[in-house]
Amino acid sequence: MKNVKEMILTKQYRCVHSASCQCTKGHLSEDVIFLVFQHLNWNPNLIATLSCACKWFDDIAKRVLWKEFCRTRAPKMMLDLQSSGSHSADGNWRALGKLLIFCSGCTQGGLFDNVEVPGHFVNKTRFSKTLGKSFLMPQCLNDVLYVSEPCEHIDQGEAGDLGFFRGIFKSFASSNVKKMIVNRGAQLHPNEICPYCKAKLWSMLQANMIPQSAKCRLGSHKDYIEYYVCLNGHLLGVCTLLPLSDSEDVSENELEFNLNMKFG
Repeated sequence: MKNVKEMILTKQYRCVHSASCQCTKGHLSEDVIFLVFQHLNWNPNLIATLSCACKWFDDIAKRVLWKEFCRTRAPKMMLDLQSSGSHSADGNWRALGKLLIFCSGCTQGGLFDNVEVPGHFVNKTRFSKTLGKSFLMPQCLNDVLYVSEPCEHIDQGEAGDLGFFRGIFKSFASSNVKKMIVNRGAQLHPNEICPYCKAKLWSMLQANMIPQSAKCRLGSHKDYIEYYVCLNGHLLGVCTLLPLSDSEDVSENELEFNLNMKFG
């Protein structure tokens, strides 16, 4: 296993794994690859590394390995997303796997004005269908949307404290939200694309489809909240967070003193 973790692969886009392909010589079968990654608990870093070998490995990763990663990381959520009978995820399993563990942040001059926050991987994120209900207009409450708790980015200059959140719709193609977006004539963003699946994005702010319940649920400071939905139903957005008051911003020494006074 140590050798697997240390291998460095160069991506070969022209490789189609034909009979003459070098990858076939001494090559592991798909079943063996499945068992190896099952033992590795579907490590996303190693799945991404394997994808760089050739198109055949990339296909296995997108079709099998990322799917198992998603099912292991968020089993109840995946079971619900597939309960309509679908064996695939909108935008493919790799995109969904990235959405589960990657906060996209934003680039200056991109989706969220002049805010610039680097994207980064997160160790753990909670996605909630209950939270997702807060993001739905009354006409769309029958839709299913999972949304993450905001990833906090504190003290972003003039922007203040920001929270970045992301989500996924179940069966977005047939959802009431998509029908409503289309009926309102919302325009796709001319330049930016979804950081997870590279699809075009609709602005929910432009479509006037951000309910007050979303602002209240996130505790958005000064009611600033903005988010986008892509053609595959991935959601990404940002809001300003309520700043800590002086009474809440307590140093560790003060906190220890107060606890000793109370429980000592």
